[in-house]
Amino acid sequence: MKLDIHPAVVTTTILTTLGALIAIWEGIRTIRAARRISFFRIRRQRIAGGWWLIFVAFLLGAGAYYLGRFGEPTVYRYFPPSPTLTRTPTITLTPTISLTPTISLTPTITLTPAVSNTPTATGTPYLPVDVIPLINSAVPPNPAAVFSPLAFSRTIANFQAVQPATVFLNPVGRIFVTFSYDKMIDGSQWAVLWYRNGELVYSESSLWAGGSGGYAYVDWNPPPDEWLSGTYQVQIFVGTEWKVVGQFLVQGEAPTLTPSRTATLTSTPSITLTPSLSPTSTRTPLPTWTPSPSDTRWPTATTGK
Repeated sequence: MKLDIHPAVVTTTILTTLGALIAIWEGIRTIRAARRISFFRIRRQRIAGGWWLIFVAFLLGAGAYYLGRFGEPTVYRYFPPSPTLTRTPTITLTPTISLTPTISLTPTITLTPAVSNTPTATGTPYLPVDVIPLINSAVPPNPAAVFSPLAFSRTIANFQAVQPATVFLNPVGRIFVTFSYDKMIDGSQWAVLWYRNGELVYSESSLWAGGSGGYAYVDWNPPPDEWLSGTYQVQIFVGTEWKVVGQFLVQGEAPTLTPSRTATLTSTPSITLTPSLSPTSTRTPLPTWTPSPSDTRWPTATTGK
């Protein structure tokens, strides 16, 4: 039987609540029964025992409330999920899906593409038509699955963002997206989409294998020249249902990749003369006429060597 932290906390909360109800019922019953006893000392002892049971019931009720509200976050703080269960969401798929708008309408004021691969700024996030065929899991996703707000950072520690921010200056480097989750089902499909100014620039999708609850992260580390300035948005889907979206800004010009010189000059190129075995003839210029003052000059032939 597979039992993780969330079911254990729920079970403990229910049992504590039942214990509180039983204790308060036994306390009331003991006090009522003690009032019918004629001996004063015994009656007072029984009444004191009944009130003690009621006090224990209140303690159990307070414990049940604490477990239900703060128990699970407290357990996760001291017993973080094992990295072997939560590193699987870092899918390193090659970015083979480079969506390009297939509808190239001339920019006008009235025409709007009927099908768009990127969500609009004000609409509800949805999966692009080219990503939907990748959702082929046989395990149906849990509609009740929840994700915490996304945190963006350059480094993480214990699956938590270190110095999270919403504005990054070029050069950006690698960006981590950390979050917590609950009520997920292993084997269900999930996807992460990265947008820049409304245009899809990176996507990844795989089968979930991180358990029902815990902490996880995804990341993106493109070449430096691809971190163009603008508004970036990260969307997480479970199946085809959108769960959470986060946004950050990149400012400054992206660095330009300069080609490096891999070859060095070792010598100065020289011309090597190869002797010819066959004799060659040379042309000797013929003498030219020197015109007299009364002669008309004729063009002379120019010979080359």
